[in-house]
Amino acid sequence: MKPSPTLRLLVGLLITLAAVAVFSWYALEQIHGLQTLQSETIDRARRDSLQLLRVQSDLSSLGLALHDMVLGEETYGVAAYRNEFARIRIDLEEAIEKEARLAPETRIPEQQQRLRRSIQQFWRTSDQVFQLADSGEEKRALQIAGSQLAAQQSSLAALTFNLLKRNNDAEEAAALRVAEIHEGVRQNIFAFLTAMLICIVVTSLYIIYSNRRVFARLETLSSQRRVLAAKLIAVQEEVLRSVSRELHDEFGQILTAVGAMLARAERKGLPPDSPFRAEMTEVREIVQTTLEKMRSLSQMLHPAVIDDYGLVKALEWYAGVFSRQAGIETDVAVKGEPFRITGPPAINCFRIVQEALTNAAKHAKTKAAHVRLDFTPKRLTIQIQDSGVGIVQDKRTRKPGLGLIAMQERAELLHGTLRVERGAHGGTTVTLEVPLPMAEGVAGEEFVQEAASPRA
Repeated sequence: MKPSPTLRLLVGLLITLAAVAVFSWYALEQIHGLQTLQSETIDRARRDSLQLLRVQSDLSSLGLALHDMVLGEETYGVAAYRNEFARIRIDLEEAIEKEARLAPETRIPEQQQRLRRSIQQFWRTSDQVFQLADSGEEKRALQIAGSQLAAQQSSLAALTFNLLKRNNDAEEAAALRVAEIHEGVRQNIFAFLTAMLICIVVTSLYIIYSNRRVFARLETLSSQRRVLAAKLIAVQEEVLRSVSRELHDEFGQILTAVGAMLARAERKGLPPDSPFRAEMTEVREIVQTTLEKMRSLSQMLHPAVIDDYGLVKALEWYAGVFSRQAGIETDVAVKGEPFRITGPPAINCFRIVQEALTNAAKHAKTKAAHVRLDFTPKRLTIQIQDSGVGIVQDKRTRKPGLGLIAMQERAELLHGTLRVERGAHGGTTVTLEVPLPMAEGVAGEEFVQEAASPRA
């Protein structure tokens, strides 16, 4: 027995799911790293650069104030710039404090410390300038402001510019890294999709291959089943034919001879009022009744009318027999130009109609049944209708009965279709459609199709 592909398909499915899980984890890690890079590097560097620009603006304001102070154009001298320096100092220290918290991780600690020391040195020098101005040494104060304080302001501005440049460089490096991550993720997605498509194609081809093998096996088994069913039906019909022949030829002749012997014995000198003569007459009548029943049974087992006159005449004959036996009024109507069909095809059609009428008698609880034959150049349609409750299937199993299965088998042997439907106004309609001419090569079936003579 060939192994089922289910296990291999399940393994392939697990591998695919594992690949999807691993790739999803990898993609999420890449996205998380990208978010961290943007938040911890680029965004932080930008906020730090804003504070450095604020520091640079304050230093520029100090530079302008120093320039005006050194020119000495102010009436109140150096002391007039004390409040402006104090205001700028407050804003500058606040900006330096925020900048220190937002400094990028790439910032060297010595650079931050150097900035703080330079700022502190600038404010010490500015305090010295204002102290000299307060003590009356205006010229000394202006000299220090123009030399030391201006130099310190320029140094602070250059240091701030370098920090801004480093932040810009860090942002550019981070942007390049982000672009690399985006490109890597894009390439990985393309590679993953390509691999998934290959897996899907390979799996689909394998499923198609497996299904073809399974369907080929099923087709082989179905063909074997059809051949076996045809042989079984052929054997069944042959047995029925043999039994019918034996009943008609052997037992029929015996009963006929017994009846004749009883009739001769009855005529040999027995008085008309003899009790023995009456008993002989009664026995002869019983023999005659038995002979008629046996002949009727022989016809039911294998109607000779099929071989002699074809399917249509056989159905008309059976409709009369069925009406008398079942008490159900049954008629046969023919539409189109009828053909004379004999042999196994006629037997199979006859058995389907026989089984349908038997089911109607057993289950339909109807008073009438109708058999319709519709002949076309390419198809024969037979409908058996009743107006009863219909054929009721087992509600627990929902499986068709053996009779319906046998009808389906015979329909398949004829390369036809069989439908059992509930009528629009109740009852059941059994429809058999078979192609014309009927299949000649099915299980050695023979087919006879001739134009029928005008019907009486």
